[in-house]
Amino acid sequence: MRYLVIGVLLMIAASLGSAIFFMMHDRGNSKRMVKALAIRVGLSVALFAFLMLGYYFGLFPDHHL
Repeated sequence: MRYLVIGVLLMIAASLGSAIFFMMHDRGNSKRMVKALAIRVGLSVALFAFLMLGYYFGLFPDHHL
């Protein structure tokens, strides 16, 4: 599970980086930046939902000190 979460976080960062790249190079002539940001938001919501459901169903053990 840890590697899945790290992988999704890396994909979110890559999507944000591509949106910045498209913003600088397209100069508003393309929808690529909007698509990259929409993908980032979708991945973020999916990761949040996955973490909430995983905690609810007990996929992530509690680490109490």
